[in-house]
Amino acid sequence: MPIQLSDRNPSVPADRLLGELVPPPRFADVSFDSYRPASDQPSQAQAVDRLREFADTLDQAGARRGWFKRDKAPTGPAGIYLDGGYGVGKTHLLASLWHTAPGPKLFATFVELTHLVGALGFHDAVAALSDFRLVCVDEFELDDPGDTVLVSTLLTRLREAGVRLAATSNTLPGKLGEGRFATEDFMREIQGLSDSFASVRIDGEDYRHRGLPEAPASQSLEEVKTRAQRPGASFDHFVDLSRHLADVHPSKYGAMLDGVRVVCLEDVRTVSDQAVALRLVVLADRLYDRDVPVVASGVSFDELFAPPLLEGGYRKKYHRAVSRLVALAREGAGLDEA
Repeated sequence: MPIQLSDRNPSVPADRLLGELVPPPRFADVSFDSYRPASDQPSQAQAVDRLREFADTLDQAGARRGWFKRDKAPTGPAGIYLDGGYGVGKTHLLASLWHTAPGPKLFATFVELTHLVGALGFHDAVAALSDFRLVCVDEFELDDPGDTVLVSTLLTRLREAGVRLAATSNTLPGKLGEGRFATEDFMREIQGLSDSFASVRIDGEDYRHRGLPEAPASQSLEEVKTRAQRPGASFDHFVDLSRHLADVHPSKYGAMLDGVRVVCLEDVRTVSDQAVALRLVVLADRLYDRDVPVVASGVSFDELFAPPLLEGGYRKKYHRAVSRLVALAREGAGLDEA
């Protein structure tokens, strides 16, 4: 019998949340050497060089633990920010920095960091993270004022404790084919930290779409059910799973996928409700982090979110989710039948 995600509501203790803050499986083995800069985008190769230099500065001084151990500060910027559009390899490069850097070190998405603060409380989160030499924050989100202030304040406290910082964020194309970069937005939101960050711009197109079709055709229900017989497969009706996500805290979505090797969905539908859509974004991120292929009937994933959502305030999240789900659907389409 396939796994049903809509039956899962795992208990996730705070120490697991902290212990899992490492690069996700998809980026567990990446390195600067495995990054392939596009030959027509010199900023990509330049970004690798800048990050190698930043990694070298982390070896210049031991980790300075606690609030008052601020002597022997290493040279170079206290933080580095990777600015670029979707799919140019920012997460690959951020994870490569994490792998290269000496420990103790932490890697978290912006959402995971907010969930950690919610689980531990702000004071305890600062105490727990102040012992790290490097904290990497992927997908820094600029569209939620409350969470942005929370994380900015957290990073300020960590910087005061001597922690070095690295971050990425995604930005929405302002016009078709034209990338809009967010350095000014990021520096404004982190306020007092802005003088500590050096910005590295990375140009390029979404590698997930280079020479590939926009989205694979959805599968028939019979094909989905057949693949749901594979070991480690889950099978849920899209409506059932969407409703279940409302009853599970987003910090548990990753644990919901424990042991799942392929997600099979029946009757994917276009979503117009913002709350439902935002929960699906978090699930898409966790699926992508874990490199879990998706096989689905119904509408294709480039039609998952209704046009008004793709034009609204959270549009960059929806565009990222579509990009990632399309990539996972391609992997699902390539699976052999059970």
